[in-house]
Amino acid sequence: MASIEERVEELVKPKVQELGYELYDVQYSKEGKDYFLRIFIDNKEGIDLNDCEKVSDGINELLDEADYIKEQYFLEVSSPGIERILRKDKHLEESIGKEIEIKLFKPFNESKEWSGTLEKFDNEKITIKNIENDEEIEIDRKNISLMKQKYNW
Repeated sequence: MASIEERVEELVKPKVQELGYELYDVQYSKEGKDYFLRIFIDNKEGIDLNDCEKVSDGINELLDEADYIKEQYFLEVSSPGIERILRKDKHLEESIGKEIEIKLFKPFNESKEWSGTLEKFDNEKITIKNIENDEEIEIDRKNISLMKQKYNW
C-alpha cells in the first residue's frame, strides 16, 4: 500500500498543476503531539503567500473527501525555498552540478556533514565533488538523514 505522502501527492498533483504550479513535494510528519501535512509548490516566477493560499483553497476539499488522514492535522502550503530539501530522484536530477549539503546518520571519514557539487547518483550512492580539494566522495544513500541545495549567502 502506498504511503500517505504518495497517496496525497497522486490526489493533489492534478489540481496543483491545473492552478499553474508544480508539486515539488509532500511531507507528512508528527511533531510533538501535532501532525502536519506539508505541500511544497513551485513555479518559474517564484511563490508568494497568495499562491500558497490559492493552492490550499484548491486542495482542501479534495483532502477532506479522500479522508486519507484519520488524525487531526495542520495543512501547510509553501515554497520549497532556496535551500530546498532533496528527497526524490527528480530533485537530485535537477541539482546535478549544483552545490548541496548532506547530513549523515553515522559519520563517514569522521564527519557527519558534507558539502560539494552533486556529480551523480544512483539507488545506492550519491557522488559529490569536494569544493576545497576537488576530491570525489561517494556516500551511501541509506546513511543520509538530510540533503538540501546549498545557497551561499
